[in-house]
Amino acid sequence: MTLPSTIAAFLVALGILIAFHEYGHYLAARLCGVKVLRFCLGFGKPILMRRLGRDGTEWALAAFPLGGYVKLLGHDPEEPVPPAEAHRSFSAQPVAKRMFIILAGPLANFLLAIALYAGLNMHGVEEPPARIAKPVPGSLAEAAGLAPGDTILAAGGGQVVSWNDLHWRLLRAAEARQRYPLEVRRAAGDLAFPFIDFTGLRVLELDGDFMNVVGLSIFRPAPRIAQVEPGSPADKSGLLPGDILVSVAGKSVPTSEDFVSIMRANPAREQILEVRRAGSLLQIPVVPASVESAGAPIGRIGARVTDRVEPVMVRYGAADAIVRGLKQTWETSVFTLKMLGNMVTGEVSWRNLSGPVTIADYAGKTARLGITYYLSFIALVSISLGVLNLLPIPMLDGGHLLYYLVEFLRGKPVSEKVMEIGSRLGFAVVITSMALALYNDIHRLLAG
Repeated sequence: MTLPSTIAAFLVALGILIAFHEYGHYLAARLCGVKVLRFCLGFGKPILMRRLGRDGTEWALAAFPLGGYVKLLGHDPEEPVPPAEAHRSFSAQPVAKRMFIILAGPLANFLLAIALYAGLNMHGVEEPPARIAKPVPGSLAEAAGLAPGDTILAAGGGQVVSWNDLHWRLLRAAEARQRYPLEVRRAAGDLAFPFIDFTGLRVLELDGDFMNVVGLSIFRPAPRIAQVEPGSPADKSGLLPGDILVSVAGKSVPTSEDFVSIMRANPAREQILEVRRAGSLLQIPVVPASVESAGAPIGRIGARVTDRVEPVMVRYGAADAIVRGLKQTWETSVFTLKMLGNMVTGEVSWRNLSGPVTIADYAGKTARLGITYYLSFIALVSISLGVLNLLPIPMLDGGHLLYYLVEFLRGKPVSEKVMEIGSRLGFAVVITSMALALYNDIHRLLAG
């Protein structure tokens, strides 16, 4: 995917997430009778603005896209409130209403995630099956006795419906440092009940592919001939659809990409293919035709080779889809909160913190894979945005909720001095976290 396409996918996702969050604040304010002065996507000076509605609310778009805000009458104590509209001021509302208005932003993000997950669950999502390739030597998966071709049927007592489901279950088990039971169907058809032991983990490193850390990867069938062009070198050599490719010139070809690369690199040079057909091994010589590509000759045999993993369709009825959407959102929220807590205690590496560059990269990748993956990505980031905004850090929604909670319990507002100190601490925490996330982004780029 090109850089402009990645940026576009990132900005669309960001726009959706910010719009829902701020609209939550906006709608709650309107329901509580508070006047909304401005609804803005982005920070900085507005580049587009239009007044709409009875109150003349300014609907604006600002240049810096990483955020947004809803400006309420009376929210800024330094701005005067016309006496005739004092009753519509944010500060004049009971503390419960103010808390509701602040809470509505993160709540909108959770509702968006629930709706997206429910919609995807009803529509159906194609996912790789939970069948594994050879475990990485020395890994937790190898220690558990898992073998190539094993299919994971259940994990932690729950049915595993796909590779992504297995990934999520193992991730939670790793965070909890569990000795995690599996139900496995071996390639020969018999059942086994191994354990993956996460109890020895000290610092959970998720910077990269977590499943690779466990030692697992998706099983890919051996490359096979899917189609042969009539009159092509493959046809003349006797290759047939269904032939399984074992080796070329004595060297194994684990993937279809490997086979294609060898053929392209050997135009007009005979290659001895070893194929398996109906249980027998055959030696078939083939001479790739030499064709011009970008001014250079490449080899082509006129056959389509595939090692595609047949996906499973995961789909639910309407009621189950909504329940599952609620469950996915709740479990992801709790897991995100636990991971943040573990980062503070040092049990999870701070390298797992991602910034805008990594998020943009994933936006581009999921958009390239298809709309279902892209919407799943938006749902996941929406949950993260909701959880982060609820943290009791001044400058975030959670910080304001903390102040209002103290006010509710004490019967009077927090002092200006306390709020000023809290704002400085909150600013330091937010800036430090952003700098660390950006550092991780840059490190990932440099490390490839």
